[in-house]
Amino acid sequence: MAPSSKADKKAAGDVAAWMFNVVTSVGIIIVNKALMANYGFFFATTLTGMHFVTTTLMTIVLRWLGYIQASHLPLLDLLKFVLCANFSIVGMNISLMWNSVGFYQIAKLSMIPVSCLLEVSFDKIRYSRDTKLSIVVVLLGVAVCTVTDVSVNTKGFIAAFVAVWSTALQQYYVHYLQRKYSLSSFNLLGHTAPVQAGSLLLLGPLVDYWLTNKRIDRFDFTFPSLVFIILSCTIAIGTNLSQFICIGRFTAVSFQVIGHMKTILVLILGFLFFGKEGLNIQVVVGMLIAVCGMIWYGNASSKPGGKERRSHSIKHGSDSSQADDKV
Repeated sequence: MAPSSKADKKAAGDVAAWMFNVVTSVGIIIVNKALMANYGFFFATTLTGMHFVTTTLMTIVLRWLGYIQASHLPLLDLLKFVLCANFSIVGMNISLMWNSVGFYQIAKLSMIPVSCLLEVSFDKIRYSRDTKLSIVVVLLGVAVCTVTDVSVNTKGFIAAFVAVWSTALQQYYVHYLQRKYSLSSFNLLGHTAPVQAGSLLLLGPLVDYWLTNKRIDRFDFTFPSLVFIILSCTIAIGTNLSQFICIGRFTAVSFQVIGHMKTILVLILGFLFFGKEGLNIQVVVGMLIAVCGMIWYGNASSKPGGKERRSHSIKHGSDSSQADDKV
């Protein structure tokens, strides 16, 4: 196959992966918002456990169909990944409860610098000046349109710190484990989803009770609320799978940068479906700045020298170092 044809095929696959992630992520946010606002289902951690149950069922079906082959993931690596992933989920929920919305958004934005630090430290990634500046523009734009009131307290700061680092580590591990053990997105999800489902279903009700003072066994499961729960769990299959696909194809930093497009879309859809309260010139300007930064990042990081790995250090049985590779 000609190089240009390969490049076109890869570009089409990249776009499809991003669109898959954006659509499913925005969709699940809208569904969960309706589930909580209309039916009072505030058991976010337990709901995430349900999401991984349906994802586990999906991986079982795919394994039966032959799309997931036998693979190996060491128990220690699996446990480290699940620990980071679960701390990320619980940490984000606690951070949202203990912090102002403004500080919560700032904490989410800090994931990009943290992810950059992890890639520079462990993968020896080198960023060009334009790539760095484009990331700053994205952060500035999202901050302008989402950060309002900012108040900080000690326990809220600790929760945000744990949430940010555990999320960044979880996303880094997705890319790292796929490369180190030559795992496809389906294979890695097949290893991690069952463990996350079991652990979150065990701990979720306790965490949710601590956060909301409500017990899930006393929730009135009406038919409409069950429909929304099932819909949320169904969309979550695509959300979980698309995250692994995107990070596997790109890196955690690229996933975070372009992922802020989801923030913009959620804001727009929120204004369309839940009223235009909060829509003002500041929000519009912030959206435009963020989108320009994302376009700049895509252009800058794809150029030679925009984002390169100086060496490989995780290959089995070798201690080799290679010339710079674009990532």
